Amino acid sequence: MSKPLARKLTFDEDTMWVHLVDGRTLGIPLAYFPRLLAATPEQRCRHVISGGGTGLHWDGLDEDISVEHLLLGHGDRTSPPIAAK
Repeated sequence: MSKPLARKLTFDEDTMWVHLVDGRTLGIPLAYFPRLLAATPEQRCRHVISGGGTGLHWDGLDEDISVEHLLLGHGDRTSPPIAAK
């Protein structure tokens, strides 16, 4: 089985939407990733899809997310949770 690959990211007020090359779309609550939750919409949009689609990176936020781990339901394991708005 091949690894899931991201092709595009979009955001709404509470959710990061990861659009995969196989046609699936993952909706991940921003509360899973405190840095993204606390970021401005402009900061969230300054991402790079890395590793040919296997990772998501925000240089200005010091955030790296594995697409494979998103499918497994993993959130941020490096920061204490921030209360949702």
